[in-house]
Amino acid sequence: MRAFVFPGQGSQYSGMGKDLVEAFPEARDVFAEADDTLTFPISRLCFEGPEEQLMLTEHTQPAILTVSTALFRVLQARGHAPDYVAGHSLGEYSALVAAGSLGFADAVRTVRQRGRFMQEAVPLGTGAMAAVIGLDLEHLKLICVEAAQGQVVSPANLNAPGQFVIAGHTEAVQRASSVALERGARKVVPLPVSAPFHCLLMKPAEERLAAELSRIQFCDLKVPLVNNVDAHLVRTGDQARDGLIRQVSSAVRWVEDVEHLIRLGVTHFVEVGPGKVLSGLVRRIARDAVVTQVGTVKEVEAYV
Repeated sequence: MRAFVFPGQGSQYSGMGKDLVEAFPEARDVFAEADDTLTFPISRLCFEGPEEQLMLTEHTQPAILTVSTALFRVLQARGHAPDYVAGHSLGEYSALVAAGSLGFADAVRTVRQRGRFMQEAVPLGTGAMAAVIGLDLEHLKLICVEAAQGQVVSPANLNAPGQFVIAGHTEAVQRASSVALERGARKVVPLPVSAPFHCLLMKPAEERLAAELSRIQFCDLKVPLVNNVDAHLVRTGDQARDGLIRQVSSAVRWVEDVEHLIRLGVTHFVEVGPGKVLSGLVRRIARDAVVTQVGTVKEVEAYV
C-alpha cells in the first residue's frame, strides 16, 4: 500500500517549481491555472521571489499548493496513484485535490484567503510558535497549562515522537519555552512564522474560513484521506470540508496520521511537494516504512 503525503508551510523557497514547468506540460498547466485563478502571477513569485513576499502566509499557502498539485499531476499522467492520501496542515488541501474531492481552482483561491484570515486573526507580533525537542507530549501539555497564565499556549503540531511545536501568545510561548528547557527539553527553537497557527487564537480565522468553504462543492473522495484534526479516515465531501474548518484552530496530529496509515497497511510513503520535511518526520515515526521524496524533476524521474 502506498500513501501520497503533501507538505504544508515551511517548505517554500524562491525558485520552487521552475524546473517542473520547464520539464512537464502538466506542471505548466497547473501554474497557468493558478495565475488565472488568483489574478496575479503566483508563478513568478515561486520562480523569482522576492523571498520576503513568498514568506507571507497568504502567498506561501497558494504557492505550496500549486507546486504540490503540479507534482501530483505529473505523477498521475505517468500512471502513478496512491491508495491513501494525507497532508500536513495546508497540505490537506493538496491531498483533497489529489483525491478528487476539491477542484484545484477552488483550493488555490481558498488557501490564499485562508492565509489572509490566519494573518489577520492575530496582530503581527502578538503571537508566536516554537519547536520543542526532547519532551513527551503529556509533559509538554502540562507545561503549556502552567505557562498560559490567562493567555493561550498549546501544542500545535504533533510532528514526531519528541518533536512538537507550540503556539499562542508571544509571552506565553516564551514562558513555556523557558520552562520546557528547565525541565529537560534538548532544544527549543522559535519559528519564523507570521502568525500562531493551530491554536485557539485562530478561531476568528476558522469562522471566516467556514463561510468560504460552505460555498464550495466538495465531492466524495476517490482516494481516502486521513485527516489532521481527528486522524480519522475521510471518504465523503462533507467530512472533508468539516475537517478543513476545524483544523484551523486545532493541533495537527501528524504522528497519529502516519500511525493510522500504517495500520491500514501502508508501507510506502511518497512526499509530493517542495522540500523534505515530511520525509524526515515519517522516517522518525515509521522506521520500517519506505519513504520517497518527489519534489524536483530529478526526483520525479527517479520515482517514475
